[in-house]
Amino acid sequence: MPDYYKKSIELHQKLRGKIEISNKVNVASKEDLAVVYSPGVAQPCLEIEKNQELAYDYTIKGNTVAVISDGSAVLGLGNIGPKAAIPVMEGKAMLFKKFGGVDAFPICLDTQNSQEIIDTVKRIAPVFGGVNLEDISAPRCFEIEAALQEIGIPVFHDDQHGTAIVTLAGILNACKVLGKNIDELKVVVNGAGSAGVAISKLLRCVSMDPIKCQSVKEIIICDSKGIIHRNRTNLNPVKQELLEYSNPHNLEGSLQDALKNADVFIGVSKGNILSAEDVKTMNENPVIFALANPEPEITPEEAYKGGAAIVATGRSDYPNQVNNVLVFPGIFRGALDGRAKRITPLMKLAAAYALANCIDQPTRDRIIPSAFDDGIANKVSNAVANSCSTISNHNHNRI
Repeated sequence: MPDYYKKSIELHQKLRGKIEISNKVNVASKEDLAVVYSPGVAQPCLEIEKNQELAYDYTIKGNTVAVISDGSAVLGLGNIGPKAAIPVMEGKAMLFKKFGGVDAFPICLDTQNSQEIIDTVKRIAPVFGGVNLEDISAPRCFEIEAALQEIGIPVFHDDQHGTAIVTLAGILNACKVLGKNIDELKVVVNGAGSAGVAISKLLRCVSMDPIKCQSVKEIIICDSKGIIHRNRTNLNPVKQELLEYSNPHNLEGSLQDALKNADVFIGVSKGNILSAEDVKTMNENPVIFALANPEPEITPEEAYKGGAAIVATGRSDYPNQVNNVLVFPGIFRGALDGRAKRITPLMKLAAAYALANCIDQPTRDRIIPSAFDDGIANKVSNAVANSCSTISNHNHNRI
């Protein structure tokens, strides 16, 4: 096994960062300088003053995303702060360019005050066509994203919605493999942080039909204290809101209690909390999404030992990796091309269905495509761009 940690240190030290800014124009003469800067540059400025939308045509705005983080919830590393978060945000910017052709820049903020982050993003928004919020801890991430929805450009918290979109795509294909209907599924989500909440919300409405909003049959959500139910007195407002559409029978107890007769387990929590014996209590041919990193909630080997039919993880060394890189380049590419003002629920659903349809004949070990499969970002971006002009109805606005 290669020592990726050592190799990464060597690469970062050698390159002093993984991205750079390069010019699109060769400035080799006074005439070149007069066109790209003074006096020529005055004219596009005046045109934009008259028509603000021309900033998308005349500047980097139309193809540039800000990757915003406060370093409070970085990968599996926790609250390591803004400077230590820079390598991850640089990597994110690289993936935007590689897979979506989107120019992105890491902006790590030296504050973990929600209002200061909101105000800062609003002030820098004019130069960007979109904002990708990254590695901001829950529940602040919900407040920050919600407060930025009306700034005129799409704001997308990838830890929430990227994970949710890939997970939904995988569940859609798992249903194809197993011959199940998604509206018959009892789903248990373990983890009520950013990803768990977004997954649960997306499972409320999994249909592209603007009239009939199809949902999974039942969702039960657990946190570190067990099942989230109406009798608990230690729920924050985000968890209280989950009860509007989860745990309809007000089941109480542990994760193991929730799993009995469930069809799908989705873990976005911590490693090694499930056993084969737990899987055996689920319905026949259960689907396991054990997405904790680096150690999943249960290994595929252990899950299959317990009777799992399909297993997905967040790791690249197992089949069916739930990887956000399958989503964020394409969803921003489509949003930028469609000049979207926000990422709508319908756009998220369009991305999920497009991603699922990237596999013509899904199998147990291939319900989710690889990030390196040809055309993934293009298919997602086309679906998202086509949905940009669709007006979301009341049901879709619930997500």
